[in-house]
Amino acid sequence: MKSIPLPTVFRSLVALSCFVTAFGWSAPNSPVLHAASPNVVIIFIDDMGYADIGPFGATDYPTPNLDRMASEGRRFTDFVVSSAVCSASRSALMTGCYHKRVGISGALGPKADIGLNPDETTIAEICRSQGYRTAAFGKWHLGHNPKFLPTNQGFDEYYGIPYSNDMWPLHPNAVAKRRQNPDAAIPWAELPMIEDTRVVIDRVQPEDQQQMTRQFTERAVDFIKRDSDKPFFLYLPHPMVHVPLFVSDAFRGKSGKGLFGDVVMEVDWSVGQILDAIDDIGAERDTLVVFTSDNGPWLSYGTHAGKATPLREGKGTMFEGGYREPTLMRWTGKIPAGTTCDTFCGTIDLLPTVAAMIGAELSDRKIDGHDIRPLMFDEPGAKSPHDAFPCYYRGELCAVRNERFKLVFPHQYRTLKGHPGGTGGLPIPYQSEMAKKALYDLDADVSETTDVSQQHPEVVEELEAAAERFRQALGDRLTKTEGSEVRPAGRMQPGDERLPLIWD
Repeated sequence: MKSIPLPTVFRSLVALSCFVTAFGWSAPNSPVLHAASPNVVIIFIDDMGYADIGPFGATDYPTPNLDRMASEGRRFTDFVVSSAVCSASRSALMTGCYHKRVGISGALGPKADIGLNPDETTIAEICRSQGYRTAAFGKWHLGHNPKFLPTNQGFDEYYGIPYSNDMWPLHPNAVAKRRQNPDAAIPWAELPMIEDTRVVIDRVQPEDQQQMTRQFTERAVDFIKRDSDKPFFLYLPHPMVHVPLFVSDAFRGKSGKGLFGDVVMEVDWSVGQILDAIDDIGAERDTLVVFTSDNGPWLSYGTHAGKATPLREGKGTMFEGGYREPTLMRWTGKIPAGTTCDTFCGTIDLLPTVAAMIGAELSDRKIDGHDIRPLMFDEPGAKSPHDAFPCYYRGELCAVRNERFKLVFPHQYRTLKGHPGGTGGLPIPYQSEMAKKALYDLDADVSETTDVSQQHPEVVEELEAAAERFRQALGDRLTKTEGSEVRPAGRMQPGDERLPLIWD
């Protein structure tokens, strides 16, 4: 078959396209040339352990889509969150700040009168400033009242639950209490489903929870494919694998390894749907996809919890198992396929990295994250941007670490002391232990078993000095230090609209 000569105009367009590709140029506000306006997808799992997916060692059940994401992208083996608990972790991701800086700690519930301060600049607002479409589907957990919800924090649309899926009358502790006393008062409101700022299901039921992973994924896929010629930021914070565990009929019993395995397999399916949707619109070379978690596994739930192997402890502690997360990133043609980054970085780095990627200006407010594109792209000489990182939990500075070492300060922490945890969706009680002051060499001892402070007194001195700087700036409940740089959380004021919750 003869080749047909290209029309002159079309040949010119091809030449221009080659120029654009070679030099990375794009017209301002161009909806077609995505080189300077890549899409961004952040898939944020709840309570996933370091060893819960195939690329990080899971073998009890298959995770083919996450395996694919690792083979097409990059594993990050020393990627951390700001704190090992829901709301604190999410505030850091959204703002690029240590959670202590923005005044959010713990896990906000339906009685909370605070939320992420609307004066903070979120990653969604950064993207929207550059003309991006923005959406969030899943668990928010940064304030449930309308002024704090995603559509008032930079997102064009939102569908999901306002806080953790166990914050409802069927909380395991509430069920156990009512078994003993049917008239017992329950300290939880009905769990609502919210669209933008409007309650669309006022009493989420177990059958609703069974469909959440699927429904949030379907909405995410629709968002990706809708107006696909415009750049977008998608935030998909799944409520799973947080207890209580729920899974759709399509995955119930599929893993052969219990409900937890079934739930992880459905999360893996969700990742596959997102990757396929991006590929379907031909945007795999124009889209950064990040998969990570908000904190480590809730170990007291045993068979309904994940694993942090080989890391120490889990959710609710600032040992590595509590805040180091299984993380994958894919951006075809940018992030080298099938590679691993073992350099220290974290979720606070995503906002400034995205801002740099899309040419957005940061606000004047101080942030703590850094542009980690050199680590993402495996550039020669790339190193951690963090000389020191504070490990706060419940307002206490539990430790300070750098790329290699971690200095732990004396503090109370919860532990199972080797016990396996509960069964059937019920937890066993934690025990309380006192952590001793110790220096750990995380390169040689990621399980934090051997104190090397005597061998490295200069490192102890360096990290102690960093800790004092953090105490002065961000405070420390352990030493009763007030921080001079802490900004207030948002707070409900008289006349503010409140989300209508149904209380028993």
